[in-house]
Amino acid sequence: MLNIGQFRTNIVRPTLEGIGAHNRAAENLVLGTALQESNLHYLRQLNEGPARGIYQMEPPTHNDIWENFLAYRPELRERVSALLVPEKDRVDQLVWNLAYATAMCRIHYLRVRYPLPAPDDIRGLAEYWKQHYNTPQGRGTPDEFIQKFEDHIVRTGNA
Repeated sequence: MLNIGQFRTNIVRPTLEGIGAHNRAAENLVLGTALQESNLHYLRQLNEGPARGIYQMEPPTHNDIWENFLAYRPELRERVSALLVPEKDRVDQLVWNLAYATAMCRIHYLRVRYPLPAPDDIRGLAEYWKQHYNTPQGRGTPDEFIQKFEDHIVRTGNA
């Protein structure tokens, strides 16, 4: 597992600031998403599944963000494009380009019309993740999200 404090300060926060989409709630939601989706450990979905990167984003979701959200937001699109390594597949970059994967996770949440919960509302963040990232049909649960958040962020002083 990556060090959460370093991941927060060296990847998540500067990436969200760089794309103009930072606030403390978003930072905690993105961190919680990485913990819940991959334990900040897995770069590819187990059992040969399609999900990629520490946020376990599936290629159709990734492509939809580009086609139906970033295509209509040129300033944000340019900021995200600046994170990409030229001439490398964007979907593949979800696996090894942590800043790009982080930006795409945050943008996934930017598409949601409902406001983010308060940054310290762990239950609210967990339910937001479940409803808008994992989906009601997904296997993950808000209780798992909460447990991981408390174990790896709150109890370790990385909140």
